[in-house]
Amino acid sequence: MFPTLIGTVVIAGIVGYVAERTGFTHNGILQSIIICVGGAFVFYFITLMFGIGFRSPGMNAVLASVGALIIVPFHWRK
Repeated sequence: MFPTLIGTVVIAGIVGYVAERTGFTHNGILQSIIICVGGAFVFYFITLMFGIGFRSPGMNAVLASVGALIIVPFHWRK
């Protein structure tokens, strides 16, 4: 369980960094990483509690990170 949590954080951080460097988002590198890690944490704990998710924890982390990057900035942008 603990290595999966650490892997989720690492994958989410990489996704946030890559999304910012490729121009997918314009939040700033640190902000994108924080958004991705937060979304991955939420999805990780939802997967633990309810069993909702995909088979691979890595795929869960990637899709949760991308989903958080799409949802959070649009929610706060005016």
